[in-house]
Amino acid sequence: MINYNPKEWFTFIFRFHKADTVRQLFPMFIALTLYAAIIAFLELEVLHLKRIPEVQHLSIVHGLLGFVISLLLVFRTNTAYDRWWEGRRQWGMLVNNCRNLAMKLAAILPAGDEASRAYFRTMIPNYAFCMKNHLRSDFIPEELEQVAGFTPDTQKHVPNQVAGHIMARIQELYRQQQISGDQLITINAELQSFTDIVGACERIKNTPIPFSYSVFLKKFIFFYVMTMPFSYVFNAHYLVILIVVFVFYVLASLELIAEEIEDPFGKDANDLPTDTICENIRKHVKEIL
Repeated sequence: MINYNPKEWFTFIFRFHKADTVRQLFPMFIALTLYAAIIAFLELEVLHLKRIPEVQHLSIVHGLLGFVISLLLVFRTNTAYDRWWEGRRQWGMLVNNCRNLAMKLAAILPAGDEASRAYFRTMIPNYAFCMKNHLRSDFIPEELEQVAGFTPDTQKHVPNQVAGHIMARIQELYRQQQISGDQLITINAELQSFTDIVGACERIKNTPIPFSYSVFLKKFIFFYVMTMPFSYVFNAHYLVILIVVFVFYVLASLELIAEEIEDPFGKDANDLPTDTICENIRKHVKEIL
């Protein structure tokens, strides 16, 4: 995720970063410039279509279609941002639940039981790192702190294995009467929330926007931009080249941004800072325990 000062907005106009859509769309800018120039030359210099009144009225149709496409893009952007924000809410809940679980265990566990404290001090942050990598379809063992008797099977659901191992350790402490039944109930709420959170994040990741809607929007943008020179060349003349490129930049950029943020758990520049969140969880849990 890119960290920036939102008050310094003027500097953004002249600064290009790797997530800027200009870099991704630049080849299309060149192609559209050539296309619009050819269409403008043929209509103005060769075919002289300005003599036909009906052709000049095509701009009215484009105006109506522009209103429709703006509504579609607003819906598309809002939907993508809702997914991004829901992902951030879930990770915020994970941070709070890890802290709450650590505080409850710090208060419940006997002061002399350093082995159990060390176990939870390690395994609670391990769950956050496993969840992060699980959502990225990855596994990085170097990020995990080793615990005796636990080696995750990477062919299975790793976060579930970590949560199950934590639950087994808590049940063992309950059988040893280091945790009472009432305390077990309060701890169980945080443990259950781990599975709820990873399930919610999996729902966001594995349920993209419907295929038909995505394809239709891309086709709509393509045909809208490709037919613009026919509508506005008589009013703008060769300035229509710049108009076509700029309109394509705006419409295509909104679609690219929506595509990037609708899966907020990856490594793109606008994705959630899950690496930093995991490091903070490890730091805070160690402080508490």
